[in-house]
Amino acid sequence: MADVAHLAGVSSQTVSRVSNGFPGVNEETRQQVLAAMKDLDYRPNSAARALKRGEFRTIGVITFTLSTTGNVRTLEAIATSAAHEGYAVTLLPVAVPTQDEVRGAFSRLGELAVDAVIVIMEVHLLDEARLSLPPHVKVVVADSDAGDRYAVVDTDQAGGTREAVRHLLDLGHDTVWHLAGPEESYAAQRRTDAWRTALADAGRTTPEIVRGDWSAESGYRAGLHLAGQDDCTAVFVANDQMALGLLRALNERGRKVPDEVSVVGFDDIAEAGSFQPPLTTVHQDFAEVGRRCVEGVLHQMRRSGPDHGTTLVPTRLVVRASTTSPPRDRRGSKDPAPRRKP
Repeated sequence: MADVAHLAGVSSQTVSRVSNGFPGVNEETRQQVLAAMKDLDYRPNSAARALKRGEFRTIGVITFTLSTTGNVRTLEAIATSAAHEGYAVTLLPVAVPTQDEVRGAFSRLGELAVDAVIVIMEVHLLDEARLSLPPHVKVVVADSDAGDRYAVVDTDQAGGTREAVRHLLDLGHDTVWHLAGPEESYAAQRRTDAWRTALADAGRTTPEIVRGDWSAESGYRAGLHLAGQDDCTAVFVANDQMALGLLRALNERGRKVPDEVSVVGFDDIAEAGSFQPPLTTVHQDFAEVGRRCVEGVLHQMRRSGPDHGTTLVPTRLVVRASTTSPPRDRRGSKDPAPRRKP
């Protein structure tokens, strides 16, 4: 810093003010200091800054898998939002989602010096009363249920599911089958519960649940089973990747989409509009989820926001070419099926 001050012809205090982005330095002087920093390859010592300020300008992220679209896009949004606020992100993947692993991850993040932690957790774990995270840690949980103990940011899973089911029923389908995600997934359970409730509210029968593991391959295997169900004319799929496998299976078994079977997915991945046919799906705003997560931990750090409660990010149905009215012979009439009011 003294070398920069000497080269720029200013005081060390002025260099400090420019380095930290403080106001009160005229533009000409600021440019002189910045030029001197560049010439000397000067970079502020982040460790010294952290000791002085009492913060590390780093947010830790614990996640259990990077194999799902939701987790990857949420992590991307967190990193982008954190960078916009001047924070770095330290990622700590956890191989096995157990209580001991979660506690160990928090300990390791403490050693890595982070100011707050965002947990991207699909599994039912934080809703277990016996699991408690280290006290005094600023925490926001994404895509899980932490009861009333931690701040939660989640997509409106139930609202998006209800809209998807109602869309299919409004088209005239007698009921809607469901290709669900894995049982241990919080998001999958929320979507399954909402699907079942939507059918019950409409007075419709609830078909058997067919389950996958989020992958296109599991969607294909489930699709082979559903293709053999003659009364299956509409399927709500818990994510777009499984819907892709389902479409392949239905096509191979001669069940035309949407003429014979309508399909709705969930996520609205970038490729959804390029499926054959283009996929009707529930859009999740992952960028907003990531932004809300970062906003939540920053509010806690500044002691201006709650450290518990749930924030739901709205969804919307994107209607494309994979849904239509059911086949006439399945309705028992040649007349168009009456449309239900929304």
